[in-house]
Amino acid sequence: MRTSVVICVYTEERWEDIRAAVESVRSQRRTPRELILVVDYNPDLHLRLKREYPDAIVVENTHEKGLSGGKNTGVATAVGDVVAFLDDDAVADPGWLEALEENLLDPAVVGVGGLTRPLWADGVRPRWFPYEFDWTVGCSYRGMPTVRAPIRNVMGGNAAFLKEPVSTVGGFRSGIGRSVQGRKSRPLGCEETEFCIRLAQRRPGSVMMFEPKAVIGHKVPAARATFAYFRSRCYAEGLSKAMVTQSVGSGDGLASERAHVLKALPLGMLRGVGEALRGDTGGLGRAGAIAVGTLWTVWGYIVGRARLRMVMVRS
Repeated sequence: MRTSVVICVYTEERWEDIRAAVESVRSQRRTPRELILVVDYNPDLHLRLKREYPDAIVVENTHEKGLSGGKNTGVATAVGDVVAFLDDDAVADPGWLEALEENLLDPAVVGVGGLTRPLWADGVRPRWFPYEFDWTVGCSYRGMPTVRAPIRNVMGGNAAFLKEPVSTVGGFRSGIGRSVQGRKSRPLGCEETEFCIRLAQRRPGSVMMFEPKAVIGHKVPAARATFAYFRSRCYAEGLSKAMVTQSVGSGDGLASERAHVLKALPLGMLRGVGEALRGDTGGLGRAGAIAVGTLWTVWGYIVGRARLRMVMVRS
């Protein structure tokens, strides 16, 4: 199995993070076929990376600005049978790539995602931050499977796909996830969610797998460990989910979210209250954050759907 590892980058501000991500790929027990660094419309960073990593393939994004365009450029550049994605602010455990590849030996599996753990600034997790909402900082969250299991969609910063299905269904769709403009305004997401659902709809029987042995650590800067960012990210997720459902329908587009809201989040609130009664004052903060996060996400979805309807009426 030949695997191309793709890391999408966009700013020199993450230079040390990028170096750590690259080093973690170089330290894999199973060596990838190639490492591709896709630079999102930043000529200075592109030149600096080419000088720093002559043994890597450093290319400029040839598609629309943003993460989806960068991923599509990486897929088009890759020569491997498998394309694995790692965030530019993440570090992969030595067995990460091996664990991803082992799942793709199953002919039914077309994509696999791993376990993403938060690396909090100064090593301290905010006491009020609910584990059920770790997705707001790009990490695996309470409510996901804890063992190897089929899932609806993977998380884009820790995933691998067979290259052929990615290409045949049109790749990742721009306008849903983060773009240059999105980085300056709202922290949008969900490009991998829309892609996985669309792939399953167009290729029935395709399986996405969660593999907890494929572990990465994802850095969470102090600015993203604030309640203001938490609330903003939840609202942006609602906006993104509205665009996802427009593309793939609300049935598939919200299936996992309904289950999470109806089961994991109420349990999380009860758990927080119970922990507070046992002396953990942070429990009330976590319960309250779950309530606020849920409401803000739903509100973002309602606003997003309304905006899309207005666009359709005008057109």
